[in-house]
Amino acid sequence: MKEDDGTGPPNRELYALLHLSPEASDEEIRRAYRQWAQVYHPDKYQAPHMKEIATENFQRICEAYEILSDENKRQIYDIYGMEGLNSGLELGPKLNKVEEIKEQLEKLKRMKEQQKMSALFLPKGSIVANLSLPGFLDGDGIMRGMLCNFVLYFRMAMASAVQSQLSKSSALSLSGNLGVEENSGAGAASAVFRHQIASDSTIEFMGSVGLGSLIGVQMTRQLSLHSTATLGIAKSFHDGSINLSNVWTRQLSDTASGNIELLLGPQSSIGVGWQKKDQNTSAAGEVKFGTNSFGISARYTRRFSSKSHGRIAGRIGSAALEVEVGGGRKVSDFSTVRMLYTIGIRGIFWRFELHRGGQKLLIPILLSRDLNPVLATGAFVVPTSIYFILKKFVFKPYYLKREKQKALENMERTATQVEEARKAAAKAQQLLENVANRKRNKQQETGGLVITKAIYGNHKALKKGDELRETNDELASQVLDVTVPLNFLVNDSGQLKLHDGVKKSGIMGFCDPCPGEPKQLHVEYTYHGERYEVAVDDYEELIIPQIAHRV
Repeated sequence: MKEDDGTGPPNRELYALLHLSPEASDEEIRRAYRQWAQVYHPDKYQAPHMKEIATENFQRICEAYEILSDENKRQIYDIYGMEGLNSGLELGPKLNKVEEIKEQLEKLKRMKEQQKMSALFLPKGSIVANLSLPGFLDGDGIMRGMLCNFVLYFRMAMASAVQSQLSKSSALSLSGNLGVEENSGAGAASAVFRHQIASDSTIEFMGSVGLGSLIGVQMTRQLSLHSTATLGIAKSFHDGSINLSNVWTRQLSDTASGNIELLLGPQSSIGVGWQKKDQNTSAAGEVKFGTNSFGISARYTRRFSSKSHGRIAGRIGSAALEVEVGGGRKVSDFSTVRMLYTIGIRGIFWRFELHRGGQKLLIPILLSRDLNPVLATGAFVVPTSIYFILKKFVFKPYYLKREKQKALENMERTATQVEEARKAAAKAQQLLENVANRKRNKQQETGGLVITKAIYGNHKALKKGDELRETNDELASQVLDVTVPLNFLVNDSGQLKLHDGVKKSGIMGFCDPCPGEPKQLHVEYTYHGERYEVAVDDYEELIIPQIAHRV
């Protein structure tokens, strides 16, 4: 039984098979099993081929019930799926209590997470290569600009840290950093001991030697469910100064938080900040006033897709006045490239960035120290135009071609699996058809809920509109007609509910017609003589009828 293709929440196919929510009670599981057993029990059928189909599906129903009705097995299934149940994890004397099983599973889960982190661990660091090209772009001559005004120097900074959990409430963190610029460099090493005083309070002792040597202590306390306060004191060995800090943080909403920071010392300041982050956007702002300076900064990032984003930021204050515009794209699971355009009192800059895990390569390029309007406009318009031209005529066709090739390879690789799944779904629908037709006729007589057409599969093959449009053979092979099973699932009250977080391919009479591809369910139905239409994602909840679906 195939659990999941990795595109959504795992380990829910058995719930879909019994048409249950993952939070279903024991009584709901028993009731669902009895209902499905009445449909698929082999003794209800006389024809040999129907009895064979019923036996096959009845075994699936029994297997699902056996696992979900057993508290221990259900917990293992919810965490690790069928793989966990088949991995040999003992359920006998060694693990005969729910608490013991849960503790063992959590231990295994932590071990896997630690192994994953170790495999991907990289020290944090950044390399900055500054380029200065004012003469070359200001028209002093190509050769002169290249030979005399081309300035290149490197700046590198690297940091690494390791943390050890000394006890349940104490941890020790050791870190070091190194910075090099041209022919000079400096480094520092620091240690932080963290202790959990109470469930809502922690204290940290810190010390650092090298550049910026200091010693200090910091205490954090959870004032309420949404508020946190941090108080710290540190003594610098560089100039002997003592610095006090106090930070209050408040959760303003599910996606927004604010903070007030007060620093007392040689460079005293007070700052107020705010940040908000949701699925597609993030924004932050800060106002800071110090004894010798002030500053205001803000930034906004918009995620256009899972791979690309745009960003705009601005800074104004006693030492800065600039605007930054740019964007980035994720080129692999761990790598992101970004280009930013900055204009301000320091001049006009391009900055290229490569982020790979904890590593960063930054290449700022100074185009001009003067705010020349023509140059400023050209420096923004030219690269932007080049990017969109390359994206439309080079990158996008390439990625579409590569995605299509991957889809074809995936179809070839899973062709046998899909064919077998389609046959199993067709057999399951055969046994549902009589009951589904009776329910449909009953609903038609009373003007209730009637599913007129339901198609599940590749979202590219499902077109919204009054009618589903014709698709090519390649896409048409990646959809499945599920009108019968949905009519079967309509209850006596004339309602249909598909649970949130449960992959729809596991529903009896469904199958996955395109493993690895994003899927949707498109439903057309009538209710009280009116037409309705809705499309939902693979794991999205569906409750019909609803006024919002009316055509």
